[in-house]
Amino acid sequence: MKFRIAKYASVLVLAFVFIGSNLIGDAIDDLKKKAEQGHAEAQYTLGLAYSIGEEHGVIQDYKEAGKWYRKAAEQGHAEAQCALGFIYHKGQGVIQDYKEAVKWNIKAAEQGQTYSQVRLGNAYLQGQGVAQDDKEAVKWFLKATENRNAEAQYKLGLMYNNGQGVTQDYKEAVKWYRKAAEQGHADAQSNMGFMYFFGHGVTQDYKEAVKWCRKAAEQGDVLAQFSLGFMYSNGVIQDYVQAHGWYNVASANGSKKGAEKRDNVAKRMTPEQIAKAQELAKQYFEKYQPKK
Repeated sequence: MKFRIAKYASVLVLAFVFIGSNLIGDAIDDLKKKAEQGHAEAQYTLGLAYSIGEEHGVIQDYKEAGKWYRKAAEQGHAEAQCALGFIYHKGQGVIQDYKEAVKWNIKAAEQGQTYSQVRLGNAYLQGQGVAQDDKEAVKWFLKATENRNAEAQYKLGLMYNNGQGVTQDYKEAVKWYRKAAEQGHADAQSNMGFMYFFGHGVTQDYKEAVKWCRKAAEQGDVLAQFSLGFMYSNGVIQDYVQAHGWYNVASANGSKKGAEKRDNVAKRMTPEQIAKAQELAKQYFEKYQPKK
């Protein structure tokens, strides 16, 4: 979770880069004084420092972070409200409480905090801390897309794809998937591949399907890696070496069916092709690991 670096936090960073840890200590002391005097921005920044830890001149302490976030949040500080919603959702330094998370995310979202808007969409979609409500989820995802949030764009694509909270519309799903995919969202890229492969909302195009799945696969998306194996073994662009290689990579990265599909493809290959595919898989595996 990324939060805005407040003006006081930027002072801490500059102190560390240009002068050293002694000045960071002085800056932290000054920050604490301002926070104790009730400065909301200082309180939020101090919470941020405790969340990050030694890099910002204090020992990492999530409980202390939560204390200062709350003080700022209660003064209406939007980023602090967003941060408080995050830590209650994760149970980071506080007892996990989805209702409390929703409460603070609503306050932040109403002040335009995009991350809180996305989290509210997810909360309504999953029924965490609120009654499950697809239409309300769509409302908050749509709000977050006003700031070009890729996760919100992807989630809207899913909603239109599945007809959740909206009338099912594959063309509209593709529109939102594409917006997220062009920002590098791996799941959206993978889904763009499926839409082109099956011709949902777009003219069926195997080359485009492979192109988008490849983008996701190269980010370590295991489903996309498996899907590339399927596309190369079953689509118009038939390439058993690539199919075997991608199934192999998907298997190594945790796909349960990857090894089975790889072995099925191998039955249609020469020993030379299998050797080439194994070398290809080794290269791919080293380069395209799942993101942690």
